[in-house]
Amino acid sequence: AESAVEELMPRLLPVEPCDLTEGFDPSIPPRTPQEYLRRVQIEAAQCPDVVVAQIDPKKLKRKQSVNVSLSGCQPAPQGYSPTLQWQQQQVAQFSTIRQSVNRHRSHWKSQQLDSNVTMPTSEDEEGWKKFCLGERLCSEGAVGPAKNESPGIDYIQIGFPPLLSIVSRMNQATVTSVLEYLSNWFGERDFTPELGRWLYALLACLEKPLLPEAHSLIRQLARRCSEVRLLVNSKDDERVPALNLLICLVSRWFSKVILNETRD
Repeated sequence: AESAVEELMPRLLPVEPCDLTEGFDPSIPPRTPQEYLRRVQIEAAQCPDVVVAQIDPKKLKRKQSVNVSLSGCQPAPQGYSPTLQWQQQQVAQFSTIRQSVNRHRSHWKSQQLDSNVTMPTSEDEEGWKKFCLGERLCSEGAVGPAKNESPGIDYIQIGFPPLLSIVSRMNQATVTSVLEYLSNWFGERDFTPELGRWLYALLACLEKPLLPEAHSLIRQLARRCSEVRLLVNSKDDERVPALNLLICLVSRWFSKVILNETRD
């Protein structure tokens, strides 16, 4: 085999420098292997050292950033999109929280609730809105801080926080229903810290495999967050990180879950 290769090598390499184009007629097809190799060498010598692709500038996106890949979501305005590192950190932390909730669900479920905590039934949409967001916010649509008119905290007015002792008592049907109720409320109102805390907690309590109705709910949530983000006048607004967080979780954590479940 080696002798055969050695016999071929002199045919592939020029014996001495010469003008390759001398007597070369490109209109005549090569008749021998030597003429074919000569044609290849001439064509290669005529190619430029650097080739620049001609790209239509109109086809380039002016604002490119790491963004949600869900259809219907509005891209983040310039400067509003979080870094890839930030998104990866949030996804990792979210995964840790989910594992902790699942691991200690039985313990927190056994904890006694305060006497003033009365959880609505799963079908009570208005009851859950008031329970999570407070009667003040639901009745007036206010987004400002609550006034401390009396000592202590009136959870009936400002809403109950998503304590582990509360969310651990909610089965998957209730978690999905409350997520739908709050998403409906969010579809007509502005984003608030109370809403953000509950949405995050409910997402952390969703168990795999997701219920079919949960698939569309989380996509709807991401789209609404992207719409509200467009209306924020400043990238320093405290709502921007919260909206980015929810979009990030849907696009980077739940999108993989939905994709895997679809494949299965």
